Amino acid sequence: MKAVVVHGANDLRIDERPEPVAGRGEVVLDVEWGGICGSDLSYWRHGASGTAQLKSPLVLGHEVAGRIAQLGDGVENLEVGQPVTVHPAELVGDGIMPERLSGRTNLYPRIRYFGSAAFDPHTDGGFSERKLVRASQIRPLPDGVDTLRGALAEPLAVALHSVGRAGSLTGRDVLVNGAGPIGSLVVAAARYAGARTVIATDINDASLRIAKAMGADEVRNLSDGATLPEDVELVFEATGIPTVLGGILRATARGGTLVQVGNLPGAPAPAALGDLVTREITWIGSYRFADEITDALKAMSDGLDVSPVITHKFGIDQAAEAMQVSADPAAGSSKVMLRLS
Repeated sequence: MKAVVVHGANDLRIDERPEPVAGRGEVVLDVEWGGICGSDLSYWRHGASGTAQLKSPLVLGHEVAGRIAQLGDGVENLEVGQPVTVHPAELVGDGIMPERLSGRTNLYPRIRYFGSAAFDPHTDGGFSERKLVRASQIRPLPDGVDTLRGALAEPLAVALHSVGRAGSLTGRDVLVNGAGPIGSLVVAAARYAGARTVIATDINDASLRIAKAMGADEVRNLSDGATLPEDVELVFEATGIPTVLGGILRATARGGTLVQVGNLPGAPAPAALGDLVTREITWIGSYRFADEITDALKAMSDGLDVSPVITHKFGIDQAAEAMQVSADPAAGSSKVMLRLS
C-alpha cells in the first residue's frame, strides 16, 4: 500500500508499506481523507516537531477518517464498511492519573500520537491507503457527517477543548487572534458554545475570509493598519508567536481571561508580559484534547459546518505539492486535505 513518509528535512516520499492485518482488538481502515497539520509541515521542513526529532522514516498524519475494512477478534459494536474517524492518542503505561487530573488524559505524561517522532520507534500516522488502529481509538461518524468532514474532527476537538478551558461562553464577547485552521475552528467552536460576539484578527485576508465564513462577526487585518480591540473579556491566542503577546494582553480586559491555543516555542523568546500582572489577567494553557473528538462529531451532527476551512484537496501521489501549498502563506490555504484511498 502507499504511504506518505517523511525521511528527513525536505525529504518526503510516497513509499510502499506492507498491508496491515487486524489482530485482536484492532481494526484496519481504508483511510479516505487526511488533513495536513502544522506538525506534519514541521517534520517535512525541519525533520522535527517541537522537541521530537526524526530518527527513522515516519508516516505522517493524525487527522484522518475512512471506512472499516477489517475487524480483528474481539472487536464488538463496529462493522465493516462503517465510516469512522480516529482518536490519535494512546496512553503508554497504566493510564493512572492523580485525582486532580481526573479525565484530563491529554496531560498524561507518556502518550503515543499518530504521526509523531516523540517515541523511538516512532508512531506512524494515518497518511496511508490503509491503517491499523486499536478499536478503542475508533469513533464512528454520525449520520450526515462524511469522511471528508470527519477527518476534521481532530482539529475541531482541539478548538472545542480550548473553548472548554474558558468555562461558559454564553453571552460573552470573544477575540480570536490568528485565523489559521485552528483559529478559524476556535471561531466556530465559540459560536457553537454561545458566544455573543466573536472578533477574529490576523495579517492575512484569505485567512480572515475563512474566519468570517466560520462565524466571526468582525475581522481585522492587523497588517493593514487595523488595531486590536480593547477590553475583550475572553481572548484566544492561536498564533503561538511570543512577540504578539504584549498586544494581546493589552487587548484583554482587566480581570479577563486569555486562553493560549497556539503552541509557544520551547526555547527562550522575547515577550512583553507586564500586563499579565497589572491587569490581573488569567492566562490559561490549552493542549490537544481529552475526548472532545466525540463532542466534535456531535457538534458537526448538530449542524456546525467545518467545510469553509477546507481550501484544497490533493491525491496521495500529490502529497509533496499539498505540503508546499499548505506551507505557503501566499497560496491562500487553510486546511489542505489529502485523498488517501
